[in-house]
Amino acid sequence: MLRKRGAKLTGRYKEDNYRFNGPGKSTRNTTLRLRVLNGGPRGVLTAKGPATFEGGVKIREETEVDVPDVHATLDLLQQLGFRVGWTYPKRRSYWMLDGVAITLDVLDFGWFVELEGPAEVLPEMARSLGLDPVNALRDSYSVMARKHQKARRPTKSPATPVVIPPAAAAR
Repeated sequence: MLRKRGAKLTGRYKEDNYRFNGPGKSTRNTTLRLRVLNGGPRGVLTAKGPATFEGGVKIREETEVDVPDVHATLDLLQQLGFRVGWTYPKRRSYWMLDGVAITLDVLDFGWFVELEGPAEVLPEMARSLGLDPVNALRDSYSVMARKHQKARRPTKSPATPVVIPPAAAAR
């Protein structure tokens, strides 16, 4: 559908996302994430401000910096008191159509479409792609990844021993 509409594929890659917990008040309203692209060594460090929602469009300030050495960046962040809270992998295809970036993301817990561009054109672009802005997800990938990881954890109930009667074991 995107090719038929004239969209251009501008990138396809795998990434590992590291979501950080940080020291002090400076991180309460800002999330910090390090994305490791295609296994490294390059990546992107992103600081995201709090999100607001208007007409099915999520609006938030993001600051991104290309990182040439992911391992050194991980060490630096840990020395500054940040700790990896959780991680999640993602496969991403990145398209451009009429000035709007369209990302198709595959994560362990689902397939997602993300549109980035001028807020006033996003609802119509979404509808033209068969998406209803009213159904836009409010949770971030980090929140969904945490929920998915918690749901997959085994219960803490004690193991039930399996006893094989001696007669059955001899068969």
